[in-house]
Amino acid sequence: MLDMAPSKQAATWLSSLARALEAGDGEAATNLFVEDCYWRDLLTFTWNIKTMEGRAAIHDMLEATLATTKPTAWQLSGEASSDEGIVEAWFTFETSSAWGQGVLRLQDGRCRTLFTAMSDLKGFAERKGPARPLGVRHKADPDRETWAEARARETRDLGAIEQPFCLVIGGGQGGIMLGARLRQLGVPAIIIEKNTQAGDSWRNRYRSLVLHDPVWYDHLPYIPFPENWPVFTPKDKMGDWLEMYTRVMELNYWTSTRCISASYDEAEKVWTVEVDRAGERITLKPKHVVFATGAYGPPRQIDLPGAAAFQGEILHSSQFSSGEKFRSRKVAVIGAASSGHDVAVDLWESGAEVTMIQRSPTTVVKSDTLMEVGFEIFSEKALARGITTEKADMIVASTPFALLPQSQRALYDIIKARDAAFYDRLRGAGFAIDFGDDETGLLMKAYRTGSGYYIDVGASDLIIDGEIGIRSGVEIKSLTPKGILFDDGTELAADAIISCTGYQSMNETVAAIVSREVADKVGPCWGIGSGVKGDPGPWQGELRNMWKPTAQEALWFHGGNLALSRFYSKFVALQIKARMEGVATPVYGAPGAEDLRRPG
Repeated sequence: MLDMAPSKQAATWLSSLARALEAGDGEAATNLFVEDCYWRDLLTFTWNIKTMEGRAAIHDMLEATLATTKPTAWQLSGEASSDEGIVEAWFTFETSSAWGQGVLRLQDGRCRTLFTAMSDLKGFAERKGPARPLGVRHKADPDRETWAEARARETRDLGAIEQPFCLVIGGGQGGIMLGARLRQLGVPAIIIEKNTQAGDSWRNRYRSLVLHDPVWYDHLPYIPFPENWPVFTPKDKMGDWLEMYTRVMELNYWTSTRCISASYDEAEKVWTVEVDRAGERITLKPKHVVFATGAYGPPRQIDLPGAAAFQGEILHSSQFSSGEKFRSRKVAVIGAASSGHDVAVDLWESGAEVTMIQRSPTTVVKSDTLMEVGFEIFSEKALARGITTEKADMIVASTPFALLPQSQRALYDIIKARDAAFYDRLRGAGFAIDFGDDETGLLMKAYRTGSGYYIDVGASDLIIDGEIGIRSGVEIKSLTPKGILFDDGTELAADAIISCTGYQSMNETVAAIVSREVADKVGPCWGIGSGVKGDPGPWQGELRNMWKPTAQEALWFHGGNLALSRFYSKFVALQIKARMEGVATPVYGAPGAEDLRRPG
């Protein structure tokens, strides 16, 4: 088999898998994998987002799911490729309820990693392409309802005469993208947003904010950014795009609306949600509730002894909008990750005297470097090679989380060597740098803790040149009336303190709206249980609670950066659509007691 061309190897292996699965022979299927193997599944077999690690885990999953899944019609898509002994091929298949696609990677004739993902639900596919709606009824009709009239009726009735099947709490990028996915699947949904306009979650941030990720990585579903869109999107431009998107995608989007409380009736299988819409109290009765309040929850406030004695202003970064009011004033920024750097730059540009207080080392990567070596499949060069954003998303998703550290460590070995002089200058300025506990860099920090990193778009040069001061390696002992006293006895004068100390887990938002009991029941969101401080355990092989069933029935979490929101919004929407249509969704690997342990 190893002498065969890559496509022949892949086709032979896929045929063997198909025969074993159609025969219901989990043992034969499992023997097609190497010992150190992974199968990552997005809904097709497990109705979950789950990675099976090792043959035994794959065997157990197949034994539990094959009878209902009934997979068939396995076919390669295009030609397979081979690189350093690994054969990679893309394929399609069907289950009893869905169409799927995936990626396989073979090593010495057996499978090292298998990725399967749901494409569409049978009988409930999106009406797009050749199946797009006609948009008009070619017949004279005195009772004709125009598009505008139908849209006005829907907007008026949903939430009043008719109840939404799904309520999305949070109308930022994640909620908007999920709303679009639900809309295209015909799921009645309302998105509620506390701000007065769609896009305000970006507009209301500090004036200099620009996306650190490139445009090819940040597209929204259905409507990509135009070809003249800047590589790095300014925050107000992003706000305008999101506002446009909600209108064009015909989302039922309630602005100036806050969620007051929510409770779930386990017997009736329905939520009762109280919202305040521009001062009017409204009760909604959705079947499902999705918390799309960002990747994180409420702001994390740190204890600052002596805060009552401090005569200046203390803000969290979530309250910071512009450095203009701090012109010619001394400002201390607590925190040296992305927000800390961005806020410090905005203050410096506004004429403030800025000192950054670094409480732990930070992973810093130059934007230009990351563009060249870290975003290879999200670029114009990738598009020229036929790697669309959709294909790039699948490539990323096809790599199990357990294998990421190895590849990321190799990437950061290249980055550290490439930018060695830059890192020497940054350290020379007193800034503490690390690349994670295991030298795996920014991406693993993002997945594990969502903190401790910065893509350099200008702040590092200001630190190197001494324009932004640094206090690192000393602990804050207390605030004084005029500044900050450190444990080495030194004092920093400050007229204002801005805490860029991050956010709590999304389940803390659930605690405030639903109950502490339910928040603890579902447990923390985000993190993969790597053992790193701040990363909730135990290891599950996936991000905790994100985009999949939780321990609380009919409660979902959706969020992340633009790329994650774009990709996983599809799978949240498919799960909710299946439940709306009565499609059987037996969840394999549903959250159990061992998954709910809170981090120490």
